[in-house]
Amino acid sequence: MKKLIIIFIAVFVVASCSDNLEGLNENIKDPTSVSGESLFASAQKQLVDQMVTPNVNLNNTKLWVQYWQETTYTDESNYDQTTRPIPERHWRALYKDVLKDLNEAAIVIEATTYPIDGALKPNKLAVIEILQVYTYSVLVETFGDIPYTEALDANNLLPAYDDGQTVYEDLISRLSTAINSLNTSVGSFDGTQDLIYGGDSSKWKLFANSLKLRMGILMSDVNNNLARETVESAVSSGVFVSNGDNANYHYRPAAPNTNPIHANLVLSGRHDYVAAITVTDMMNSLDDPRRPLYFTDVDGEYVGGEIGSTANYSAHSHVSAQVEEATTFGVLLDYTEVEFLLAEAVSRNFAVGGDAKSHYDAGVIASFEKWGETAATATNYLAQSNVDFDTVLANSSASEPWKEVVGNQKWLALYTRGFAAWSSKRLLDYPVLATPAEPFSGFPTRYTYPTVEQTLNGDNWSNASSAIGGDLPETKLFWDVN
Repeated sequence: MKKLIIIFIAVFVVASCSDNLEGLNENIKDPTSVSGESLFASAQKQLVDQMVTPNVNLNNTKLWVQYWQETTYTDESNYDQTTRPIPERHWRALYKDVLKDLNEAAIVIEATTYPIDGALKPNKLAVIEILQVYTYSVLVETFGDIPYTEALDANNLLPAYDDGQTVYEDLISRLSTAINSLNTSVGSFDGTQDLIYGGDSSKWKLFANSLKLRMGILMSDVNNNLARETVESAVSSGVFVSNGDNANYHYRPAAPNTNPIHANLVLSGRHDYVAAITVTDMMNSLDDPRRPLYFTDVDGEYVGGEIGSTANYSAHSHVSAQVEEATTFGVLLDYTEVEFLLAEAVSRNFAVGGDAKSHYDAGVIASFEKWGETAATATNYLAQSNVDFDTVLANSSASEPWKEVVGNQKWLALYTRGFAAWSSKRLLDYPVLATPAEPFSGFPTRYTYPTVEQTLNGDNWSNASSAIGGDLPETKLFWDVN
């Protein structure tokens, strides 16, 4: 009897975590009733939602990089990944809600005859491929080894895990192929289906090259030759050159299509977050003009909560009205990040044009302008001795001073983009973050694998865990070697 109960529970969990809806009255993902374009639109929103949301059940990166601090329930600020099934929900969101829909969208679009706009089909498939690469790259950067070659197979509920570095290198190859296949003289999806670029294939090409730049930089310490080739080819093909190129998802004024930050901070009626003292202290020390754009003040001062401790909401700064606005863009990648990546590329002696200082300055200016400040204000900020690239570089005591200079300002510029900031911190080791009051672990360099994988896919989970050096929050991933 006990064995029967265990079997029943396992079957129930598998059914609950899969997208097989054959047992229900209506299969909303049946390609006979749902277009590939609709599946793409759904996947796009689910992807951006997961990258943007501050919901502690889904995404803790804004807390881990110490942009925000919790007011009452401080487990997540103290690096707890186990009280809530956070890794499982991240895993499920990207595999089930994004990759599965993108994969199905490609199958349906490939099989569909378009009597009028058939010329757009190849571009639609290329855009889908680009978002698949983006999504898989996030999974690799989050967990390490992941199911890849056997993923998305409805007939294989126990997929093997692939080596993370091998997956990442294959993703770069796939991305290059997708870039080369885009025909920028025609469009792709229409403006109701693509709420990032409205089907503009030239913008998607810029995005893909900028993603390729980011992925190449991430490989710099583990495969420098591939990193150089990847970065230089991406820049040669064309990356973002202004904030007008940003991959901004256009949220709507009313639920359920608002920015998830608005949903969690305004519509919920909760006061769960304040500014973190790490970011307010740095911005205060630099007299950073972006403070009122990022946070509210407390009697003219910007006051952050101690990391890992409870914080009285009214006594601390919290996110600005601009941040929590319903229609604030959800960002997958932006020009600000690209310029800082180019500063990193030059510092690594990659041939991308310009010098590190010029790209660093451009990144800071782009951040100011993105948030509504002027280039003149940014230029004055950059003239300060504690911000000026050359001065800070000369005064740094770091073993690789450029990492400190770029890492700190990049972190400030990536505010609210938790995943991007987390990856940057792990690669550059800057900024120096505070130790939480009651840490459950060391600084998390990865999400642990979902518990359901341990339970239902135990052999493959065990093999992957051994391969990466242990399923622990502090296990460094293949690209995080320094």
